[in-house]
Amino acid sequence: MQSREIQLKRRPVGKPVAEDFTCASRDVPPPAEGEVQVRNLWMAVDPAMRGRMDDAKSYVPPFALDAAMEGPAIGEVIASHDPDFAPGDLVFSRLGWREAFNAPASALQKRDKHALPSQAWLCFAGMPGLTAYAGLLRIAQLKAGDVVFVSAASGAVGSIACQIARNMGCPVIGSAGGPDKVAFLREVLKVDAAIDYKAEPSLTKALAREVKAIGASGIDVYFENVGGDHLQAALSLANNFARFAVCGMISQYNVTDAPSVPRNLTMIMTKRIRMEGYIALDHMDLEAEMVEQMTAWSAAGQMASAETIYEGIDKALDAFWGLFSGANIGRTMVKLS
Repeated sequence: MQSREIQLKRRPVGKPVAEDFTCASRDVPPPAEGEVQVRNLWMAVDPAMRGRMDDAKSYVPPFALDAAMEGPAIGEVIASHDPDFAPGDLVFSRLGWREAFNAPASALQKRDKHALPSQAWLCFAGMPGLTAYAGLLRIAQLKAGDVVFVSAASGAVGSIACQIARNMGCPVIGSAGGPDKVAFLREVLKVDAAIDYKAEPSLTKALAREVKAIGASGIDVYFENVGGDHLQAALSLANNFARFAVCGMISQYNVTDAPSVPRNLTMIMTKRIRMEGYIALDHMDLEAEMVEQMTAWSAAGQMASAETIYEGIDKALDAFWGLFSGANIGRTMVKLS
């Protein structure tokens, strides 16, 4: 079997460019004893992958040069030399950025092909779902009636966070860039208020306006995906004892000079705000609970799967760059087969 894959050729400086990567073909031999052969159906791209392109210490190792990158994928078993897997099984792996591969059974996790559409295991029933679920329920200790502000609210994790908060009985204010994304927040995610941050001269004033419009005095929970001006606005409008779940800061990922730091950080102290950064991998004990809840909400029509889909491995880099240009709504995925 032939498989194409995206390899990292050199480490980017600032924003990645096409010359940092290559698309290579390789043979995939029959699986050895204990191995499983998988054809990927879907792969997903995430902003956090940018960090793995640098040779820097982090919570996961950097991508190796001249080798296929890694990322979440859903695939179908083609052949197996392990008793726990059979042809036709649907499996999750972190071996995206390639069309097919052999791997030990320990690198794969079965997924129920009948409970949900296959790509849902990369969206609300996958790591984005766990990230939003753990951030709101465990980190922010969300309770009914909390006023919730979500940045990058039309993105992979933000769109799920909006829906979880709404389903938990919370008023939700979402921020996204552009009229199409704001329409998505209002019409699909059913948020209580939506801000087009690209159209606002002051995000802080815009957030204050929307907080007042929904009859609130401030925000109780901030789900942080962006950093910079969004964090500054959230600090300004936070109620005393607000809880901030820091999932990401995409506005800072490609900076080559000093990062943008909010000018009002002292409000963390004066308002007694609890701010906690987290990684979803630290909360895998919640995965089964999250999947059960997401499946129930999906069956009840209370969980939309937001997706931006590209076709073919040769479009994988376009999908990745779209994350930083604001081209995506929901999770960005590549359909491979």
